Amino acid sequence: MILGKPMSADMNLRPIKYQWAYDLYNQAVANTWFPHEIALGEDLEDFKKMGADEKHAVSFLMSFFNPAELIVNRSLALGVYPYLKAPEAHLYLAKQMWEEANHCQAFEYVLETFPLDREKVFNVHLETPSIKAKEDFIAYYLGRMTENLDISSLSGKQDLVRNLVAFNIVMEGIWFYSGFMVALSFRQKQQLKNFASMVDWVVRDESLHLKFGLNLILTILEENPEVATPEFAAEIKKIVIDGVNLENTYNQDLFPRGILGINAGYVNQYVRYVADRRLEELGFEPHFKDANPAQWMATETDTLELVNFFEAQNTKYEVDNRAHK
Repeated sequence: MILGKPMSADMNLRPIKYQWAYDLYNQAVANTWFPHEIALGEDLEDFKKMGADEKHAVSFLMSFFNPAELIVNRSLALGVYPYLKAPEAHLYLAKQMWEEANHCQAFEYVLETFPLDREKVFNVHLETPSIKAKEDFIAYYLGRMTENLDISSLSGKQDLVRNLVAFNIVMEGIWFYSGFMVALSFRQKQQLKNFASMVDWVVRDESLHLKFGLNLILTILEENPEVATPEFAAEIKKIVIDGVNLENTYNQDLFPRGILGINAGYVNQYVRYVADRRLEELGFEPHFKDANPAQWMATETDTLELVNFFEAQNTKYEVDNRAHK
């Protein structure tokens, strides 16, 4: 069982039981990067030439992503790591937590480079209802993990899955990808090319985070089939749909007017498209049935195998352990 408090017998890495976790750890190590490896000087010149709406979009994205990376870190440290006992899973989670900290520093680097009001950026997530609602959404599910959770009980196992779906599937797998698409849209218009390269590296990390989270959910369901009742499956689907609704409101604030040929409606269609992919990856039927308005992002989102939430088959994701140069 992957769930439980580590005992003495769980302190040895080998024999490895969950090879998918160890493979993802090794790929994550191979993918290691540092923000200052990317020079943002050219991007600074692009930023100075931007209009007010474009600058607002960059600033607003930073206002969400900067604290969001630390929120994910907190969810991992308090809401996932303590409830797993497989050493290989702990290895990956330790690397993921480092990556979340690295992403936070990457966005700090952007804030240090571009002429933005940093104090204002730092406070936006505290003052903007649409961002605060997203943070409260994650805090609710994480809070359930810190209230004397009994991971051996059915309710405790279900709370862990709820938390995984909220932060891994919704926050990392939908909200983050929505933001990535907006950030990478600047490169489509020949702007902020080096910033986009940084986002590429973040996406590469996040794709592994998503794979690990999905595989962890599937492993929990496979080893604890009593968890996946029809009622619980319906609740999981609702968590995803609620996350989409929160993102729709957020994007209205991100785009008071359109930029780069896109607007809130365009991005929200992409959000619904990505959400359907996440639902399918959990074994549900698509809910929104929207086409992908950003075909150029397809390779970033359509990378995971389909699984079945009810059958809880543990898909052994094949991982390329070679470093991507």
